[in-house]
Parts: sequence; C-alpha cells; structure tokens
Amino acid sequence: MENKLGISGSIAARFQDNALTPLLALLAILLGVFAVIVTPREEEPQIDVTFANVFVAFPGASALEVENLVAGPMEQVLAEIDGVKHVYSVSRPGVSVLTVQFKVGEPRTEALVRLYNAIFSNQDWRPPNAGILPPIVKPKGIDDVPILSATLWTEDPERGTEDLLKVAHALEAEIKRVPGTRDVYTIGGAQDVVHVELDPQLVAGFGMALEDLRFALTASNAVSHAGSIVSGNVEIPVQAGTFLSTREDVAHLVVGMIDGRAVYLEDIATVNTGTDQPQQYTWYATGPAAAEIGLEPVPHAPSVTIAVAKKPGTNATHIADAVTERFAQLEATVIPEGVNVTMTRNYGKTADDKARKLIQKLAFATLSVILLSWYALGRREAFIVGAAVIVTLAATLFASWAWGFTINRVSLFALIFAIGILVDDAIVVVENIHRHRGIRKGTIGEIIPPAVDEVGGPTILATFTVIAALLPMAFVSGLMGPYMSPIPINASTGMLISLAVALVLTPWLSHRLLANTPVHHEDDGEESRLYRLFHRIMDPLLGGRRGASNRTWMYLGLTGVIGVALLLVLLQLVVLKMLPFDNKSEFQVIVDMPEGTSIEQTARVVDALGAEIERVPEVTDYQAYVGTASPINFNGLVRQYYLRADSNAADIQVNLVNKEQRKRSSHEIARSVRELLAPVGEEFGASVKIAEVPPGPPVMAPLVAELYGPDYEAQKALGRRLEAIYRSTQDIVDVDSSVEADAKRYIIEIDRQRAALLGVPQQRVAGILRMALDGEDVTYVRQARERYPIPVRLDAPVSSKADLDALLTLEVRSLDGQRVPIAEIANVKEVGWDDAVYHKDLLPVVFVTGDMAGRLDSPLYGMFDIAGQIGELEDVDVEQRYISQPENPYSFSLKWDGEWQITYETFRDMGLAYSVGLILIYLLVVAQFRSYLLPLVIMAPIPLTIIGVMPGHALLRANFTATSMIGMIALAGIIVRNSILLVDFILDEHKAGRPLEEAVIRAAAVRAKPIVLTALAAMMGAFFILDDPIFNGLAISLIFGILVSTALTLVVIPVMFYSFRNVLTKPAESSS
Repeated sequence: MENKLGISGSIAARFQDNALTPLLALLAILLGVFAVIVTPREEEPQIDVTFANVFVAFPGASALEVENLVAGPMEQVLAEIDGVKHVYSVSRPGVSVLTVQFKVGEPRTEALVRLYNAIFSNQDWRPPNAGILPPIVKPKGIDDVPILSATLWTEDPERGTEDLLKVAHALEAEIKRVPGTRDVYTIGGAQDVVHVELDPQLVAGFGMALEDLRFALTASNAVSHAGSIVSGNVEIPVQAGTFLSTREDVAHLVVGMIDGRAVYLEDIATVNTGTDQPQQYTWYATGPAAAEIGLEPVPHAPSVTIAVAKKPGTNATHIADAVTERFAQLEATVIPEGVNVTMTRNYGKTADDKARKLIQKLAFATLSVILLSWYALGRREAFIVGAAVIVTLAATLFASWAWGFTINRVSLFALIFAIGILVDDAIVVVENIHRHRGIRKGTIGEIIPPAVDEVGGPTILATFTVIAALLPMAFVSGLMGPYMSPIPINASTGMLISLAVALVLTPWLSHRLLANTPVHHEDDGEESRLYRLFHRIMDPLLGGRRGASNRTWMYLGLTGVIGVALLLVLLQLVVLKMLPFDNKSEFQVIVDMPEGTSIEQTARVVDALGAEIERVPEVTDYQAYVGTASPINFNGLVRQYYLRADSNAADIQVNLVNKEQRKRSSHEIARSVRELLAPVGEEFGASVKIAEVPPGPPVMAPLVAELYGPDYEAQKALGRRLEAIYRSTQDIVDVDSSVEADAKRYIIEIDRQRAALLGVPQQRVAGILRMALDGEDVTYVRQARERYPIPVRLDAPVSSKADLDALLTLEVRSLDGQRVPIAEIANVKEVGWDDAVYHKDLLPVVFVTGDMAGRLDSPLYGMFDIAGQIGELEDVDVEQRYISQPENPYSFSLKWDGEWQITYETFRDMGLAYSVGLILIYLLVVAQFRSYLLPLVIMAPIPLTIIGVMPGHALLRANFTATSMIGMIALAGIIVRNSILLVDFILDEHKAGRPLEEAVIRAAAVRAKPIVLTALAAMMGAFFILDDPIFNGLAISLIFGILVSTALTLVVIPVMFYSFRNVLTKPAESSS
C-alpha cells in the first residue's frame, strides 16, 4: 500500500498532466523577454546617495569669522534634520561650504524637503544687516554623474576655446531635446565678454573716478516697458530706451563732460570684445594607442567638454546612443568644419557591452549545466533541466525588474552565480525520477509523484536554508548594502521560483518526455561501485572502539586543517581587502599645487605631467582641466571634485584602450603611471594623486585619518607630523592633507580717521579695489540671440594687477565729489595665508589622506602600520578610534576612516547576516526534524568550507574581499542542503529497518550522484565569473569551498550521524 503523498508529491500529481502547466511556463518566458527589453541597463547599480551642498557667503570675513558666525550655527541647524548621517563644513575667507550627507536609502525628495524646511525656517538665525548672505542649496545625487561626455577640440590656429565654447553652447539646446537627458553643460572655454580695461591715469586725467564709469554704464543700459498709448482705437505698446548690444555701443558711451566736450568710454579705457583673462585652461591630446580606436594623433589642442546626465530610471544605453546619433546629425551644420568631436566618456556603451558580455556568460553557464545533466542523466533529462533553468531565469528577470533593479553588472552576476543554485531543485527532482524508473514498476504517471515526494520535503527545506543564508545580506547597511543587494534578493527570489518550477514544470516535462524512453535499471544496492567506494572509506570509521578512535582522529585532523587555513590570513598569504580594483578604461590624475600658485604655473605642471602620460602605451587620449573640474564620475561625486575651481587645482582625465586590446589591467597601468608622475610632482612641489574608478562605494580616500583636538593650530601641526609618517611608511602613496601650504596675502588697511576727514567711505574703497583686481560685471549687452549673458566687465590692466603700488594710485570719489588717491588713506600689510577650517559633525578636524600600493595593495595593512607608529609617539598622546568619533574633543584623538570604515561596516553587517542566516537554518532544520542536536550535525560541514576557501584564495593569489564573504555565506546554504539530503535518506533507510552502519554508507552512495551534480553545477556557474576582477572572490569561494566541502560532507555527515547515533535516532524516529 502506497504511503499518503506529502505536499510536494501532491503538487507533482496535480500538475504532471495539467494543461495549464505549459501555459504558466510560456507566461514566465514571455515575462522574462519583456523584462530584458524594458529594464534599464547601467554598468553599476544606482546607489541612492542623497547629499547637498549649502553655500553661505560672508563677504570680507576671515576664515575664523566664517567658522564661528556661519559654519558653526549652520551645522547645528543641519545636524537636527532627521536622516542626516554626517555634516561637513569648510570655512574659507568670505564663504562657508557645508555638506549635508543623508543616510543611504533616504528618499531623495523627502530628504531635500526636510533640508529646505530646516534652512528656510531658520532664516532669522543672523541679523539681516550682519553681512551674511542667504544660503544657496545645491542638491546632489547619483543622477548628477554624466553618462556621456563629448570633447570638442580643434587644431585650427585661428580658433581657441572661446570659439569652441560658442559651438558647445549651440549644441547644448540640441542635445537637451534628446528624450531622457537631464543636465547638459559645458566645461572649459573662455567666457565671451565686453572687456573694459581701464587706464587709471586717463581716468584721473579726465577728472573722473571708477564709480562714475559704473554709474554711467548701469544708467545707460536701463530699459523698461513704459506702457502703451491708445489712438484711433489701437493700443500701441511703448518701450523706453534700448539695450547696449554691441562693442561700439559700449565704447561710444558718454561717461562725462569736460570743457563742454563729451568724454567717451573708449577715450579713457580700452574696450574689446572676446575673452577675458583666462581663469581656466582645458586641452586635449592623444596617446600611443589612439590609432587603435581610430583617432588621429593630436599633440595638444584647445578643447571644451560637453557633459550629459540622464534622468532617474531611464536607460543609459538608449540615451547615450541617441545623443551620439544627434552629434553625428549636427556635423557640418551646428558643428563647423575644423571643430572635431571625440566621445571621451560613454557609460551607456560600457553598460551595454558589460550587459551583453554577462548575458553571454549567463547563456554559457546555462548551457554548461544542461550538458552536465546530459552527461550524467541523459538527453531527455538534460532537456528537462534546461527548460526548468530557462523558465526560472526568465521569471527571475521579471521579478528583478518588478523589484526595481536595473540590468547591471551586479544583478547579472547574481544570476550567473545563482545558476548553479537555481538548477539544484530541478536536478534533484529529475535525478530521483530517473532513479525511481530504474527501481520501481508502473507507469510514468504512477512513478513521478512518489519520486518527487521522496525528495520534495528535503528539497523544500534545503531551498529555504539557502534563502535563509542569502536573504539577510539584503539588510547590509551603508553604501555597500544597496550596491550588493541584487545578489541576495535576486538569488532568493530565483530559489523560490526554481522550487516552484521543480515541483510544477519538471513533473509535467518528465511525464511527457520520459514516458516512452527505455528504463535504465539503477543498481544502488551493495553491488554498486559507489557503495563499494564509500564502504571502503567509511568502514574504518564505523563500528566499535577502533572506529571511535579513527573518528576522533578525523575530527581532530579536520579541526587542525581549518586552523591552518585560517593561519593563511595571519601570514598575509591571503590579503584582506574591501574590493579589488576593476579593469576599467579610465582613471584620473588629481593635481594640487601649493596655495597661492598661479593658474599659469599649474598649467605648466599639468603640461609636464601630460608629456609623461603620452608615453604610456595603453593611453588613447587624455583631457586636461586646469582651474576647473573634469566631468565627475561616482567617485568624484562623493569626493566633491566638482568644487575644485581654484587656480592651484587641476585634473587629467586619462582614457585607455579597451581591456580586450591590452595586456595590463587599468590598476597595473595606474600604478605604473604613478611612478612616472611622482618625480614631476616632486620637481614642482605638486601633490599628484591617481584616482581610479572605485569597484564599489567610493570614499574620500582609501586611507583617511581624521584628527581632532582642543586647538586647531595644534591639530594642523600634528597633521603635518602625521603626513610625514604617511610618507615615511613603506608602500603608502598619494599622501595629502587638508593643511594648506604656507603662503602670503596682502591686507590693504584703510586709515578710517583720515578717510572720514576726507569723506571717503571704506565701502567705496573696497568696491573700487575689487573692481580693479577681480573685475566687476557692471551690466550686460543684449544681442537677443545669445544663450548666456555677455557681461560688460570693468577692471584694471593685467600689468597693473601685478603691482599693488599701481593699484593704490587709483582714485576714489569722496562724498563731496573730490577725487582722493587710495594711497593717501591706505597702507599695505603682508600677512600669512588665511587657512581653511574643516569641520565634521560639529567638531574641527584635520584630514590626512593616502593610499597603499606595493605587494599587499590593501589600505587596511597600511592603516595598522601607521597606527602602530602613532602609538609610539612619545611627546603627544593620541587616542585612536576605529569605529566612532571621539567622545572627548578636548584631547588629541584620531578616527580612522576611508576604505576601512566601509570594510568594517560591510564585514560587520555580513557577519551579522551570516549569523542570522545560521540561526534561521538551525530553526528550519529543528522544525523539520524536531531535534535540537540533529541540526548541529547537519550544519557541521559549514566550517569545512574554510578548508577550501582560504587555500583557494592563496593558490590564485586573490584578495579575500566582500564578494568572497558573499560566497562563504552562500556556501552555508549549499552545504547544509547536501547534509539535509543525506540525513533525510539515512533516517528513511533506518526507519525501513536497515542497520545504521549500512544506512549511512548507502546514504552516501545513493545521494552522491545528485549532490555531486548540484555541486558541479554550482561550480560551473562560478567558473564563468572567475575572470571578473571584482567577483572572482565570490567565484573562488564557491569553486574551492564546494569542491572541498562536498567531498568531505559525503563522508563527515554520515560518520558524524553515526557518532551521535544513540541521541539522534530516537527523536528522529519519534518525529517520523
């Protein structure tokens, strides 16, 4: 008499001959095709990083005044906002820049509403006449990163960046019409101005002062719509005045009268149209590999770059293709002959290329699993497994789209990694149907339900154990959580779908395809080869005293091997690192000159660095940006490179030939370039840093020390010492700090008493000096067709700006109309540079940053090396903290940040996820077997994975990374799955009356085939991600962990069950 079917057998019986089953499979496939078509493609997951810059100007104030009157009170207001993680501020003379960083995952709109509410509800925080201007808020997020940049350059000597800028401005409107584009802007180029270069002697000679010119220009450019007149039943509008529209209008402007004769502006100033004195330099050049991508050699060409960002949730690939096509359409129309366009960034193309390659790997992984099933089970069985995998993948892709994930490298790697797991249920069910056809009699419809039912219970339990191991990873906090979340969510969703497919579709396909095939009679009894093999292995471990002794030695030996595997980490044969660098086709060179360096000197240094870059064989082209920032990537967004606009700041965007066309990885190239550029930086006193595209969440720098203390000057002094320790530590590179270089500045002091006697307000003197030195846009010419306002800029000649004495000869008009030379009421004083003051979370802080190269190439080891040296300082006691800011700000303390912080948070949360997963697995197994000890036996092989994982990393010389940890977490579920299949079979056999010794041997012999098949399937899926720089840690963990632990599990679990037989069999039997 047949036993009553359980839930899995009942499902199989209901669907094995149901007409609805193939329709459900077809629906799943169609949903998968739909998902592939509509899901946006991106190279990396879009992490919702919401932050905002708040700019508060305080003209004329020193950095200390800005810190105390602006930054401090503003930080207190911003820190009160719900969901804020950190508040940073930089106080410089005249301005404070605050950065509000929200916690990862905070909804952008709600966060910004809270920010604006906090700022505008506190507008009365300072008196209106205190001189502090209203705050300006500029929100930032992942969608501010341009997906495409097009560099316009020319070799025409008659053209310069001002001509390129006009072309770029014309292109902006055309590109903005492409659906999905969000922000289109141009970097570089000289602004078009009407430049009024004053001659102080001529101005004085005609009896005029500079404010007279300002008034004349402003008053002569006032236009209004005066109203209308009504005449003859017609209303006619009236405009009063016309705008200045040309250079001639400005030059011929009457600015005064002398002896009854008009004085024109061109009589006392040189009026030119064109560009102003350069405030930034940008150029383009090619490298040795330019010909490989079809570029002509370009030694040095002026350039501007158009950056294009996309709207949230749109497809980067489609938008990039449409923008590229629009550029092609505009050639010879908007883009004149002689102006060239080179796409220097195309994240849409790289995302599409990556997606196509990974989809190809996904197909190969699926095919490899099908071929494995063909070899092990047969042609028809392989078809069933293949169909189950395809339906599962299709349904999982749809679920991924419905969840809101995009098609990116992480979500696709999740599917490739999951292939081996998703196929497990189908393999186990098909293999058991295949086995039952050889040992049972009856029709296929009679065989399938009990065959499915036999493995259904443990398969359901095993599926949920894998989900229990993976799913807690979805709750990892910080930047790494959203980055890696597609792996646990997609894999867990896929496991549920694969279980449903195994219980619904697999029986239906088996019923159709296996009904009329010849029966292969299985021999899983004592005469089978596997039985003899396991009998030979296990027999010495079973039985009486001798067996007990052998089992003890086996357990001790395994414990010792695990210890040796862990020792590899301590011996640094396995290096710990957050994530290894990806093999990208770009990197940046960040250049910081000492404060006070002129933009021309900075450009000279960048030119020298560019000459070295041009020697690198893999470089296709590079763009240099001096006095401005290149189009930001995600790294630049978090590090706020877009704020770099000083004359001493520059960066070089370096593009490499595609990775298929070069032997060295981008990280190897970047390391070699660092060695090339270091001597140039030392020669010119420049801080030269290499910024590679980070493989995961970016940080301020890989190695960050935050110094806190009671006195900011002492903090800066300690910061310089720490910087020296960085530089003296082996393999520490790219060292820099927030401590600014010693430089000088001038203060023009006004003798207030003498100025008051002469009737000259200090405000007027300050305004005249600012106009002469920095220039003042007093009004604008209106040409009706310009896309950006064209200012009329008043300032002194460049030659006068080099000599303060010449500027002091400028005259200012007193209140009674007399002209007074500034020299009569002012004197010049030379003082030290007014350093910026940095705050983090309301505390003054000094940042010291660096990176680590060399053999280990992991900042963690450099951090602990430097920490040891700081601990040895005798003259100062510095408290070092690794997790949180110091509680006592009145003594010197140091908080380690950078890659360490993300590494700590990630491994902490993954460790917690691992622990939660193990607890959930334990509870699931307890619920199934109703025993508290049996789950411990089932979970015992989990530590055995270490025997494979750590030596595997050492053998392949790979870092143990966050993805390696993900592999270990997944291994817990996979190995427990095998244990459940073994233990369930042992209990069934023992219940059927077999002696326990024979039951454990027979369990290993019978279950070896499906266990090895599923293990090989998982390993084959992992093989296809082994060549990826980031995810190879995951692949190594799976391949070596499954290889070793599966082989050991087939022996250890049955033997361990036998060891605790007296305790385990009674509750297990009672539960049966």
